[in-house]
Amino acid sequence: MSENKGCIKCGSTEADTKDVSMSGTGLSKMFDVQHNQFTVVFCKNCGYSEFYNKNSSTGSNILDLFFG
Repeated sequence: MSENKGCIKCGSTEADTKDVSMSGTGLSKMFDVQHNQFTVVFCKNCGYSEFYNKNSSTGSNILDLFFG
């Protein structure tokens, strides 16, 4: 297992995740259809955030991707 390097902005190793949905463009935006699903990983210290598409396979822990 790789060692966590910390947040790229502040170096903190405390992060959390949240699932969010967003509308796209065109008709989905007009009718507020939120079919784009993401997992947001954010630093608990500075708030830096990265979005990861929930429909793609990452093959590893999403927090590992955030910390590099």
